[in-house]
Amino acid sequence: MGIELYEMNIDDYDAIYQLWESSDNIGLSKADSLFGIEKFLERNPGMSFVAWDGDTIAGTALCGHDGRRGYIHHLMVHPDYRRQGLGRSLVGRCMYALTRVGIQKCHLFIFEDNEDGTAFWESLGWTQRVELTMMSQYLD
Repeated sequence: MGIELYEMNIDDYDAIYQLWESSDNIGLSKADSLFGIEKFLERNPGMSFVAWDGDTIAGTALCGHDGRRGYIHHLMVHPDYRRQGLGRSLVGRCMYALTRVGIQKCHLFIFEDNEDGTAFWESLGWTQRVELTMMSQYLD
């Protein structure tokens, strides 16, 4: 059958979340609840993608924008499907979706100790921004 990429659909949520949970390099929070992801997908239609190999989820990319900048969250390729170009394909679809709506720059967040992830993004031409510090505050 082969791997097929589709626009992410909230009906895929359980499989997507299970894939994300399997990685130490994806930080999950309340924002990743079914409700949170559903809101994200509604606000950013046609920007996030999932890869399926038959009934097996092979990868995901959650992508959106704030009107100025794009963001990629939770790019994840199942270990059995890595080094086959799937991550590159998911990123390419996200970048195309962003440019289609006029977004000219994209950011992502990656854990500092995720050496494989950093190497992957650098291989795609992404640049680490060492002059920035991320700050957060919970609103609940």
